[in-house]
Amino acid sequence: MTQSILVVNCGSSSLKLALFDENEKNIASALAERLNGQDAFSRIAGDKQPVTLPTNANHKQALQALVSAFLERGLMSGAPTSIGHRVVHGGETFREAVLIDDDAVKAINRCAGLAPLHNPVNLAGIEATREQFPDTPQIAVFDTAYHQTLAPRAFLYAVPEAYYRDWAVRRYGFHGTSHFFMANEAARRLGKTPENTSIISAHLGNGCSITAIKNGLSVDTSMGLTPLEGLVMGTRSGDIDPGLFEYLRTQGVAVEDVHTVLNHKSGLLGISGQTNDMRTLCELADTGHEASALAIDIFCFRLAKYVGAMMASLSQLDALVFTGGIGENSVQVREKTLGHLGLLGFSIDTDLNEHHGRHTDGRIEHASSRFPVLVLPTNEELVIAREASRLAQAN
Repeated sequence: MTQSILVVNCGSSSLKLALFDENEKNIASALAERLNGQDAFSRIAGDKQPVTLPTNANHKQALQALVSAFLERGLMSGAPTSIGHRVVHGGETFREAVLIDDDAVKAINRCAGLAPLHNPVNLAGIEATREQFPDTPQIAVFDTAYHQTLAPRAFLYAVPEAYYRDWAVRRYGFHGTSHFFMANEAARRLGKTPENTSIISAHLGNGCSITAIKNGLSVDTSMGLTPLEGLVMGTRSGDIDPGLFEYLRTQGVAVEDVHTVLNHKSGLLGISGQTNDMRTLCELADTGHEASALAIDIFCFRLAKYVGAMMASLSQLDALVFTGGIGENSVQVREKTLGHLGLLGFSIDTDLNEHHGRHTDGRIEHASSRFPVLVLPTNEELVIAREASRLAQAN
């Protein structure tokens, strides 16, 4: 029987599907956006025929509509042999991917308080596919699992010990599937094994995180208890002084409102007052829009500071790696960030950077650079598909 693996990635208001064959070839992809709103829409990549969604479609309805479209259009011949789900937060319960059963669903639900915007919709995707394909093995792959190798010095906060003991307050880290892929892909490009490769992986998209990877294992990362901590992001503030909450309370701003602002109205959007899209910000900056230029400058400066911080966890550095939508495509972000790191020995080749390293196996560093610098496309869906196939076959 021909093997097919369906990968389900439910975001807070979006849904991505990817279908792989037994040779790890991506044979179909689909996207639904603006879910739970009147303008929700979906499409299958490369197919001009739209996929109709119900009014105010939720994740479950969108997933069912897209899977039905896959079947009707012959992209799937029947039930997939396995289904892999991206789950954002696994807390300390999940250190690796797991086969989904009722107990796993309950445990994922218990972690929902740590990722209230994501785990509930991840569970909605799991519920929908379990209903539609009850006999198909389903696997959960966790964003946080890769970072479970952090030592206490890296994952504990300097708060009363009871916070961790009683409430599991600690740094968890996210984008684990992307950073894991970078650990392996960078090693391959460098002609090494992951076990002998140490890199700094910068995943830069609407959400951004940076991870120190030592001999293939995560040893430090920028995101924390939630995905809010760390770098400046599209709409998230990244690091702030927690005293901001108390100060704004004295100004009459409710804690709930501050949380909303820091997650959805800050970052590049908040600084620029225009957009969270880096391409648009660069275009605006080129026309003299000062707030957009400032947003880019703050983004790159914060990133450069974190590159330096991540080096404290490594005894060697084989490469600095840029990935994600911004990391892979923004010439300006890479150049400005590396410009802050000359003291550490980083140097960029402007011509290679302009071409995103496409003709040099991802390399964009200048010959004088102390360390290699790579631009590599991430493939989180492939990681999830591989884990789904592995666990399905093992069970």
